[in-house]
Amino acid sequence: MSDDDHRTESPAAGPQPEEIRFFGTTWVEHDGHYGLRRVAVALGSLLAAAAGCLVLRFAYQGLEIAEVGGFVNVLVVVMFAICSAIAFRRTWDGFSRRPADPAREESLRSLKAIGFIGSLLAYFLRTFTEAPGESLHRTEYETSRAQYAKRRTSRTGNPATRKKPKRK
Repeated sequence: MSDDDHRTESPAAGPQPEEIRFFGTTWVEHDGHYGLRRVAVALGSLLAAAAGCLVLRFAYQGLEIAEVGGFVNVLVVVMFAICSAIAFRRTWDGFSRRPADPAREESLRSLKAIGFIGSLLAYFLRTFTEAPGESLHRTEYETSRAQYAKRRTSRTGNPATRKKPKRK
């Protein structure tokens, strides 16, 4: 083997794209089986949501067997419906913009865990148009590349190679 075979490519200069879960950086050029990944994420999230609904159905049947009463049954159904709706909305919004208050988003983590079906459905629906979060990442990536290019072109050269002015 020659030395060329052992060389590792140096990372490209400038900002690097942020990876998206399940897609890596294939969203940048839509390469690396990007379309297949979108289909797999859509099917996976839909199957996971269906499995979650099945588990919730078993839990509901357990409440019926335990005869806890109609009020508790309704309360559980309403709680999961509200949590799923909130989780769907928060997940959907997270695909297009960063949270204004990350601490508040962190405090809603348990609510989103209870409403996991809503988050899974948001993933499923979003994969029909793009990789979930692709537009947000693309906007940020293009902005950072433009800022990097502007900084690079505004430089006049390497300051170490400049000639020093003559002193009188």
